Amino acid sequence: MYITTTIPYVNARPHLGHALELVQADVLARHHRRRGEPVRFQTGTDDNSLKNVLAAEAEGVPVRELVDRNAAAFEGLRGPLELSFDGFIRTSGHPGHRAGVERIWRAVGHDLYRRHYDGLYCVGCEQFYPAGPCPDGHGEPLQAVSEENWFFRLSRYQDALAELIRGGRLRIEPAARRNEVLAFVEAGLADISVSRSAARARGWGIPVPDDPGQVVYVWWDALANYVTALEGGDYERWWVRERRKAHLMGKGVIRFHAVYWPAMLLSAGLPLPTDILVHDYLTVDGRKISKSAGGAVDPVALVAAYGSDAVRWWLLREVPRVGDADFTEARLIARYDEDLANGLGNLVNRVVTMVCRFLDGHVPEGEPPVGVSGAVHEALEDFDFRRAAAAVWTLVEEANRYVDREQPWKQAGPARERTLGGLVAACRELAVQLEPFLPTAAARVAAAVGGDRLGPPAPLYRRLSGVAH
Repeated sequence: MYITTTIPYVNARPHLGHALELVQADVLARHHRRRGEPVRFQTGTDDNSLKNVLAAEAEGVPVRELVDRNAAAFEGLRGPLELSFDGFIRTSGHPGHRAGVERIWRAVGHDLYRRHYDGLYCVGCEQFYPAGPCPDGHGEPLQAVSEENWFFRLSRYQDALAELIRGGRLRIEPAARRNEVLAFVEAGLADISVSRSAARARGWGIPVPDDPGQVVYVWWDALANYVTALEGGDYERWWVRERRKAHLMGKGVIRFHAVYWPAMLLSAGLPLPTDILVHDYLTVDGRKISKSAGGAVDPVALVAAYGSDAVRWWLLREVPRVGDADFTEARLIARYDEDLANGLGNLVNRVVTMVCRFLDGHVPEGEPPVGVSGAVHEALEDFDFRRAAAAVWTLVEEANRYVDREQPWKQAGPARERTLGGLVAACRELAVQLEPFLPTAAARVAAAVGGDRLGPPAPLYRRLSGVAH
């Protein structure tokens, strides 16, 4: 499975919204690897945006300096968020990206033409709109732009795109987003501008082949990363031969990925993605988290304060499949205390304590009281991380109920051994199922209940409530 995230602009440091998508992609990658499937998890940064140029001008630093610094911050999320991506592309520095963009441009040359254009442009979205204000909440007024650009004959691919979506060849989840895209396509597609004047782009970006007065539109440039990141044999392996190619993205960029990108690929005669997996937004006090609109939450600072398990678990356990999720540190702490400290930590501590006390640490054979692997896989196939996390948590809840029901401290002989063996088996299965979601927690649980003889119990988690950070 080839799994990609969108590549964010680097006009500022990453925020918690970026962490959401990266953690979701990481869970998918780890889950499919654990099932023995080949996986490539690809992410990166979009360096060639006018937003980046304007941010550098506002800061009074060279564009390259700002881009390098902020791109490094995005790549640096690997450690704090425990990400397992296999590739990280920077569109301004990847050795094959420019050549790949040029190849795609030439491959769709039969669908390109020049024309004069007048429109209103949102720098925040890097997109033209028929009227203002920006629907995505960027506060700056739309800019009136009048220039000659290259256009792509998107209208030519309306019927083909509609058929791909209706027939499920291009799967869009959740269904509400699929219906949204299909309605947009069926309402009629207009040709789109796919270049900008080099002067307006301040000379930053990839020049249009054979037309140095224009630069390739940043979205065309960025979308190409899904194939340009795969050079040589990697391209053949992961884009041509791979059965499943899944793009993860926020709802604000679905049109680019589910309409423009497949049309570009159809025009170029290249294979298409198979899955478009869309999440909604994180908010703070009801407002979308955004670098430009304010309210950004630093995921690295959150991890420093509460740990990677707390941050990953909130993103996976609290964010719904459909609908925005409002973040507060109080909610993160409450979820951590309820699930990780009181639930998981308490379960493992109880089980290890009883095995050490009643069986001198020796682990008898047993079966877990409940199995969840099928439910977890089904939820992840539906791109429902909250349901998948809840399915994993069924093991914790059922095991804790099993303790209370069987009361092994009142049992003796084979009955006690059977109960405690089942509880150890449940904890071991929990470590397996938890690994894609919380790799550190899974490793700690596995260490606590591994082997034929358990050691003295040690707390996995301490409650965060009332602890100063």
